[in-house]
Amino acid sequence: MKYMLLMQFSAAGTDFPGIDTWSPEEIRAHIGFMQEVDGKLTGDGELVDAQGLGGPAQARIVRAGSDGAPVVTEGPFAETKEFLAGWWIVDCETPQRAVEIAAYISTAPGPGGRPLNMPIEVHPVMSAPPQEL
Repeated sequence: MKYMLLMQFSAAGTDFPGIDTWSPEEIRAHIGFMQEVDGKLTGDGELVDAQGLGGPAQARIVRAGSDGAPVVTEGPFAETKEFLAGWWIVDCETPQRAVEIAAYISTAPGPGGRPLNMPIEVHPVMSAPPQEL
């Protein structure tokens, strides 16, 4: 079964400064860890896809207006305390394996090399119902 792992970042719920204040070495260590995770999951045949996302300042919220035309709100969003920082789609034999992967990803290093212990949401990816012929 496929699972989507969502890496959430919350400035309110962390005891470390934002990544914009990290040293270049700390950023390289963090990205290197993520690359190692992706490499291991690929080697194990579990990685379907993974991506990091731009921060809230680059995000847009889009709704359809009354005429169906897009109405765009640009970030940063003052009311947003959390944002999605990245995601993985993994194909695992069991839900427990998806949880194990999420827990490991949560240990990504931050300032001073300390584990960030960021929350990782685990969602089953739903498949469409079978098409009747």
